[in-house]
Amino acid sequence: MPPNDPSAADTLTVAPGASVEFPDNRLLIDLCGPYDANLAQIEKALDVQIIRRGNQLAVMGSAAARTDATRVLHALYARLEGGRVVESGDVDRELRMGPFEDPSGPRDGDQLEMPIGSRIEIQTRKKRVEPRTAAQKAYVQSLFNHELAFGIGPAGTGKTYLAVAVGVSMFITGQVDKIILSRPAVEAGERLGFLPGDMKDKVDPYMQPLYDALGDFLPGKQLAKLFEEKQIEIAPLAFMRGRTLSNAFVVLDEAQNATTMQMKMFLTRLGEGSRMVITGDRTQIDLPRGTASGLADAERLLKSIPKISFNYFTSKDVVRHPLVAAIIEAYEADTPVV
Repeated sequence: MPPNDPSAADTLTVAPGASVEFPDNRLLIDLCGPYDANLAQIEKALDVQIIRRGNQLAVMGSAAARTDATRVLHALYARLEGGRVVESGDVDRELRMGPFEDPSGPRDGDQLEMPIGSRIEIQTRKKRVEPRTAAQKAYVQSLFNHELAFGIGPAGTGKTYLAVAVGVSMFITGQVDKIILSRPAVEAGERLGFLPGDMKDKVDPYMQPLYDALGDFLPGKQLAKLFEEKQIEIAPLAFMRGRTLSNAFVVLDEAQNATTMQMKMFLTRLGEGSRMVITGDRTQIDLPRGTASGLADAERLLKSIPKISFNYFTSKDVVRHPLVAAIIEAYEADTPVV
């Protein structure tokens, strides 16, 4: 619609409550995003049309959609007023999470920042991490409030990423003395011996996702020093036998590939002052046929213990490329009924 079209100006008064005014034009530019990409993302998600006119945004669509879009716009603008940036992921989070309830007050031992309602932020050395779905929010809360927590769901839902972020947050605030990250090296199998280098060189490719997550939260030089001082360890599950993990934040990733005995061994490593997180995807078990998954057994045996938290994710919690959620849903729909 041409800017001088009289109907364009009329759109600001077409529907009561549909016009949103923002006093700072510079922040409004950031709110709209490059080439109005943020507005386009909101329009597509909520089936509305947003027209910019001066320092106003006219939102057109159904009453419910206008209300949702207005809420998202105000939340993003408030973020900019607080000196934060607005990126595509921030828009996605506001669209998914909905309005935030009033906080009930901090709990003893919590290190969560809740500047707006009960919004949760995890502070690390390099960035702040915010849950983008209700399931992610509940998961992060359980990581702070439970000594043993499980995160179960498909790939791309942030299970490991958020767990490592919480671990780094607890480490830099002095709640734990070390971070220990582990994975079963199931994919290696008998091929491990054919890889070049020493044991670390052989195992590191299977631990790379854990290195990647840590690299997002800690500067490279500091991370290297922490590895050297053994304050952060990344090791295959088999290396955990015989250890007692005290005053540590411990993550077992890809737990669906741990056997029942390995899972029992790992869970019983929990020592005084430690937190333990178990993450896994029940649809991606790589164990030999006929070998029971330790994750499934742990879920069955431990679910009735009140102090252990089980958190579940679905394809709706996928925060990677939108196609990932569609792929997961397609595979789930094709899964034969046993």
